[in-house]
Amino acid sequence: MEKLKYPIGKYIPVKNPTPQLLTQWRDEIEQFPLQLDLITNKLSKKELNWPYRPEGWKIKQVVHHCADSHMNAYIRFKLTLTEDNPSIKPYAENLWAKLADSLDDNIDDSMMLIKALHNKWGLLMRNLSDDQLQLEFFHPENGVKSNLAETIGNYAWHSNHHLAHIKNALTFKGRF
Repeated sequence: MEKLKYPIGKYIPVKNPTPQLLTQWRDEIEQFPLQLDLITNKLSKKELNWPYRPEGWKIKQVVHHCADSHMNAYIRFKLTLTEDNPSIKPYAENLWAKLADSLDDNIDDSMMLIKALHNKWGLLMRNLSDDQLQLEFFHPENGVKSNLAETIGNYAWHSNHHLAHIKNALTFKGRF
């Protein structure tokens, strides 16, 4: 069950990544919309409703979640760049996944949002200075300070993590 929940393993923070690793992470984030589109663009309504693990979200919920999560991440970046050590606003992702827009069988709007958001986010990330990469925000839910460099790694992992979830759902065809 753990392998289905974390198909690429749990995220391990890297506070001070090398420039090469940052470039790899940025590339993964910028390529995420294309990768997501390639594995979801021909899915039927039935396939979009396959879960990625027993009692897990359905493929459509994963896609809608990525739009929500990455939108929050982008806003966290903007807050961190314009405020001194801001406290970010956590959100109840499991409750968001139960809202009407996350249960919609049509993922087109979330895909458009992800594509546009990742274009803007990629531009922002590629223009961060070394000093800006070290700026931090505070997450009040877990009491952790994170800098933007490690947060880029977190969202590269998050993107790949959910791509793997969708691939699992397609492999198992929703049968667990």
